[in-house]
Amino acid sequence: MKAFHTIAIPHKDILEGRLTMDVFAADLWEVYQKRGPDEYKDAETFFTRTYMTEGLKNLLAIVEKRLSGHGGDPVIQIQTPFGGGKTHALIAMYHKSSQWSARKVVVVGSALSMDETLWSVTEKQLTGKTARFTSQTAPGKEVIRDLLNEKQPVLILMDEVLEYVTRAAGVKVVESTLAAQTIAFVQELTEAVSALDKVCLVITLPSSIMEHYGEGAERLYQQLQKVAGRIEKIYTPVQENEITRIIRRRLFSDLAEDGARKVVVNFIKYAEKAGILPSGTQPSQYRDRFLDSYPFMPEVVDILYHRWGSFPTFQRTRGVLRLLSLVIHSLRSKSKPYISLADFNLADQEIRQELLKHIGPEFNGVIANDITDFDAGSPKVDMSLGSSYQGLNLGSRAATGIFLYSFSGGHERGATLGEIKRSASTTGNPASVVAEATEQLKGKLFYLQNIGDRYFFTNQPNLNRILLTNMENVREDQVVEAERELLRSSISGGKLKVFIWEEKPANIPDSEELKLVILSKGNKEAISDMLKNKGQTPRVYRNTLFFIYPLELEKPAFVGTIKRKLAYEYIEGDKTLNLSDEQRKEVRKGLKQAEADVRESIRKLYRLLSIPTREGVKETDLGIPTYGDQQGLDQEVYEKLRTDGEILEKIAPLLLREKYLRDKEYVATDQLYQSSLKTPGEPRPISKLALEQGIAEGVRMGMFGLGELEDDKPVCRYFKQDPSVAFYSSEVIISEALCHEQERGKEASKEGMKPYPSTITVPPLAPTGEIGPTFAPPKHVRDVIHMKFQVPKGKVSSIMGVMNLLQSKFDNLEIEFTANGGEISEQDYEDKIKEAFRQLGIDIDER
Repeated sequence: MKAFHTIAIPHKDILEGRLTMDVFAADLWEVYQKRGPDEYKDAETFFTRTYMTEGLKNLLAIVEKRLSGHGGDPVIQIQTPFGGGKTHALIAMYHKSSQWSARKVVVVGSALSMDETLWSVTEKQLTGKTARFTSQTAPGKEVIRDLLNEKQPVLILMDEVLEYVTRAAGVKVVESTLAAQTIAFVQELTEAVSALDKVCLVITLPSSIMEHYGEGAERLYQQLQKVAGRIEKIYTPVQENEITRIIRRRLFSDLAEDGARKVVVNFIKYAEKAGILPSGTQPSQYRDRFLDSYPFMPEVVDILYHRWGSFPTFQRTRGVLRLLSLVIHSLRSKSKPYISLADFNLADQEIRQELLKHIGPEFNGVIANDITDFDAGSPKVDMSLGSSYQGLNLGSRAATGIFLYSFSGGHERGATLGEIKRSASTTGNPASVVAEATEQLKGKLFYLQNIGDRYFFTNQPNLNRILLTNMENVREDQVVEAERELLRSSISGGKLKVFIWEEKPANIPDSEELKLVILSKGNKEAISDMLKNKGQTPRVYRNTLFFIYPLELEKPAFVGTIKRKLAYEYIEGDKTLNLSDEQRKEVRKGLKQAEADVRESIRKLYRLLSIPTREGVKETDLGIPTYGDQQGLDQEVYEKLRTDGEILEKIAPLLLREKYLRDKEYVATDQLYQSSLKTPGEPRPISKLALEQGIAEGVRMGMFGLGELEDDKPVCRYFKQDPSVAFYSSEVIISEALCHEQERGKEASKEGMKPYPSTITVPPLAPTGEIGPTFAPPKHVRDVIHMKFQVPKGKVSSIMGVMNLLQSKFDNLEIEFTANGGEISEQDYEDKIKEAFRQLGIDIDER
């Protein structure tokens, strides 16, 4: 598409940068004095650059009619908002009066001193001298009428009268004031003008109290309105729908309408497809508005004229013209087909200062920090959108558009996402990317606020800025303590005993239970030392230790996440912060998210696992955690070890037979268990119970037998039946073949035995009196055994053989024991004592 400045040709002074404010500052007094730019003092140039609105045409026709003596209103008040074209209309009448052959009286209150009065100025301009009206006391109606009657036709143009009257209130005139005399003169003048056929008085007054100077000025304003309003007719030379055409006429010398239509139609097609036209607006309506305002999008004029124009310091037409001329000048070498709010270059100091004088210098830092500086948040978003969109500066464009939407002299502020898309998008990129950029801006900018569906800038840091400030002030020791506490909370207390950041091998028990040591960083020497030693003594149960430590690449992200959580906690607890309810809601939401993030990040960080092997240790990576997984770190490690076969919850009988009885007739059960805990790299049963159940299952299946050593020879006690496994020193599992052999030996022994006789014959006594053959008396037996004893340390496994023997002789074996002289946690009591009995199917009677 063609560049806008080849379709709408800017005036030469705009292209050349001759943009002083007086170019757009219409000043009736300067025109009367034949000073100022040609744009105003030269009639031909003035009308060339003036868009003749319907209101202005009508006003000129009424004045001409009055001056020619054919009717028309004698007293006219022009009323528009500040900067709404009042003075421009007066200048148009001033230039036209020459064509109407009328004498002119120009009274501009801001140009008069307190030594001059409205009536003396009027007389001097009509007669060339001041003779009749020399007093500060206002003349009467008849004297005024006589003067005007002599000089008909007369056009009297009065501008800035309120300013003069306000100053005149401080000038004493006998018992009155010059202000009161001036108001009296205006009343007499209106009546005198109304009595003549070819005299017209045109006076301007502000349209609202916004432009007044204080309560005193307000009272004077009301008096002027009352006096003038008795006879006057009020006219508005500019209607709102004509503003865009006025602006275009003032700024551009020519417009190629076909070229403009091509650009606008192309945008409408894009906007319809992207769904970014204003809600409730038909495409044809928006097209017509765009054609009227081209090369500016309709929103450019709307926002400047209505929102910025509502500032008391912002003269609507003049201010808009000045600002837009600067924008045009800054874009004169760009190939933009149209101009949106996002095209305002806030890095241009002239444009920036033109805005800052209405909103305050404090926003200079806001613009720099968030939008224009090299390291500002907006350029960072530009670069983060991907290579396809980096050259479009969509982050900076979105931020610029939001900034211009952010201010007004009233309550309205901010832009919706649809308005941001419409301003920041270009027809060459999808509007959805602008939405993504806007979302990123929320996290990058310090002064951007988002409340409800509105985005806007303020000079107060947003939560993001407060958050970052607090994050910067988090100390390293706070991060370390938070990390330690996070590790504590991430331990579920499952099947591994956990030691957090333990550095001394002596503090890690040399016991049968499986242990997970969490290290603050990977350290091969420390791991090796812990595996080999328990302080000054060699470690026995080396295969019961596992180690987990951080992946250092994840450390910076983890620290950032911790700092964010701590910062949110501080903000939530800081009652001195003046946060809105919406912001406090955001804090709670942010803290909740931060808490979830740290839980996930601790798992992303602590993921390298070291496992003992015959050669030393092997390292494995737990990988990225599953989203939403709530299991503890120790539980996840356990599941990894179980899945990889490092920990066995169930021992397959086939494994026992193939691993230990392939070349042996028997293996001690206690040796099996102890070897799994002492020999690095051996599969580890989760508990002695797991191995016991595996042995019992193998015995029942007949894959091997269970017995004991008698005179160093294995004797099979259980084969293809439920055994009682006790892990005492002489207990062994015996190969299937040897059990079969012993079974056959028993059968053969039974077959060789003679049966006892069914009756016994007692031989008679010998003649000598000696007793013949006799039987030994029967042996004594016990059908109940009760004993109480104290088990020495380390002898529990040794008495299991006795328990096994007793269970083989008795149907019921009841054990009652008391443990004292130490302590165990309630958790361990539940999980490791009572749970073990539950798994065995043993009912406990706790007394």
